[in-house]
Order: sequence, then structure tokens, then C-alpha cells
Amino acid sequence: MEITNRAHGDTIVVAPAGRVDHATAADFERAVVPLLDAAKGSRAGLVFDLERVTYVSSVGLRVLMIASKKLRARGARVAVAAMQPVVAEILEICRFSAVVEVFTTVDEALEAMKAP
Repeated sequence: MEITNRAHGDTIVVAPAGRVDHATAADFERAVVPLLDAAKGSRAGLVFDLERVTYVSSVGLRVLMIASKKLRARGARVAVAAMQPVVAEILEICRFSAVVEVFTTVDEALEAMKAP
């Protein structure tokens, strides 16, 4: 699994690629957890760019839940964007829109993160 991240103003964009499942979730979590601390200062939040994610299992969703819980406790925002249809369906079935904000594109998510 490849995971990149980049800063856009006060928001960090995390872009995993491939499957986020039992075999890769630990790597995904190790990549995300340090970013939660990086988002502590002036960062407005975190956007998960899921364009290159082909599947996400419950252990992958757990990482999103951890990020959401930790950042929301500080008043920061967490979003997912650019999901493949199968990933969007999984998040919809799990009602993850109650956990993270959902956007069609990363640009939409970044624009929303600018708003108070």
C-alpha cells in the first residue's frame, strides 16, 4: 500500500492507494496517527483522498474512526473525498457520513475546510 500526504493551507490531505484491509490497515494507521498530531496546531483538519482506494474493510474504517474521534475532540474536521463507487457504497452502508464529512472531490473538501 502506498500512502502519500500533503498540506493544503491548514488541511492535510492523506492519499492511500490500493486496498485498505486486514493486510494493510496497520500500515495505514501508522501513516495516519502522526498526522493527527501534526493537525493539532493551526491545521483545520484532515481530508482522506480515496480516489486510488479500491476497497476498504472494517479495519480500514477503524482508522478513519480514530482520526475522526481525535480531531473532532479538538474541533478539527475530517473528510473523505473522491471515492470509487465500491468504497462509497461501503461507507454508505456503514453510515460513515455520520463519522466523517463526505465530498465528491478533494477540491470540494478543501474548500469546505476553509469555512469556519
